[in-house]
Amino acid sequence: MTSPKQQQCGFVAVIGAPNAGKSTLVNAMVGQKVAIVSAKAQTTRARLMGIALEGDTQMILVDTPGIFAPRRRLDRAMVSAAWDGTQAADAVLLVVDPVKQRRHELEPLLETLAGRPERKILVLNKVDVAKKEPLLVLAEELTGKADFAEVFFVSAQSGDGVPEMKAALAALMPQGDWIYPEDQVSDASERLMAAEITREQLYKQLHEELPYDSAVRPEKYVERKDGSVEIHQQIVVGRDTQRAIVLGKGGSRIKAIGEAARAELTDLLGRKVHLFLHVKVSENWSEDKEVFEEIGLDWVR
Repeated sequence: MTSPKQQQCGFVAVIGAPNAGKSTLVNAMVGQKVAIVSAKAQTTRARLMGIALEGDTQMILVDTPGIFAPRRRLDRAMVSAAWDGTQAADAVLLVVDPVKQRRHELEPLLETLAGRPERKILVLNKVDVAKKEPLLVLAEELTGKADFAEVFFVSAQSGDGVPEMKAALAALMPQGDWIYPEDQVSDASERLMAAEITREQLYKQLHEELPYDSAVRPEKYVERKDGSVEIHQQIVVGRDTQRAIVLGKGGSRIKAIGEAARAELTDLLGRKVHLFLHVKVSENWSEDKEVFEEIGLDWVR
């Protein structure tokens, strides 16, 4: 008789400049959506763990906020969350958009990574829209700036190269029992995931109209006797003019945001969802410790 294979389990931190495609890559590796994505930079705010399986290996993917030069308390908390996500990781993936590159944020990141002990892997994303020759030149240049063990060329959007990268990562994970059940795909609570999905719809539907300074606070999450769930959320903005944008004419915009979020949540949770949204103006919400805790960030001075 052959003995059963030894399980493997490890942590993979996914870092990079804003908008490099980190959340899309995490979703692709997990095989379903666990992190919200948007064309707006710095969409991810807190550390969020996606759980990917590859044979007998479980990989806990730490999807971190994009690392940039922080100015406000919210910025500092997000950058702190990103670096905290790399602590004790069995591998650190640096995801780079080879088209935009964002050198002003990428270069300091490479300098910091060069002095860190974790196994570092370079992932050049969006290769479906990048030209091959400049891509190879960039890979060689970046490899010389930090001690990357491997380089992968992928498209998180189309999935090209992702299975090969996932298999290679799984081989690097240490032996050990799985931390999470086989059917669990994220460590985020349904309550927090629901708030994130509404925030994603804010970004999708309002594009450039609504600034980055907005938040969605979970208020109530009630299990009804009929098996459905009742969710109440507060959309926080900084000014009255932003409140008007979110509401739309006759409440049309917030209704559309609610309908889209409700449809996605119904699909995600597999049951009927009653979603109630309201908008609050709070000029200094980004200095409110309670808000930070609700959206999964540590209070950073």
